[in-house]
Amino acid sequence: MDLSKHLLHLENRLLSRAVREDAAELARLIADDFVEFGASGGIWNKSDVLEALPQQAFAQRNVSQFTLKQLSEDSALVTYHCHTVAGGQRVPADSLRSSVWRRQGEQWQMVFHQGTFCARP
Repeated sequence: MDLSKHLLHLENRLLSRAVREDAAELARLIADDFVEFGASGGIWNKSDVLEALPQQAFAQRNVSQFTLKQLSEDSALVTYHCHTVAGGQRVPADSLRSSVWRRQGEQWQMVFHQGTFCARP
């Protein structure tokens, strides 16, 4: 398995409307000890995310400049640029994202995520 492609796929799933509205799938992809430092300045845990994401208005987001740094056999750091799209146009809400993923058995789960707003290129 190409780990970079697999974790990019999982990141894209977490950005998708279908997964963001599915608490069971979110619970499967996010580790119990998950922590997020949000671009808004908030700090979130798994239960916060499971409660909030299905209620949020959906915004399409596209990933670019995706990179992987494998930290160990069972953990990896991914970083990428996230672009928000509305009406087919990019809007000024780009962010730099980083996530730490950990393998639990055969499944990878996100254990940490951070988003930081940035200027549009």
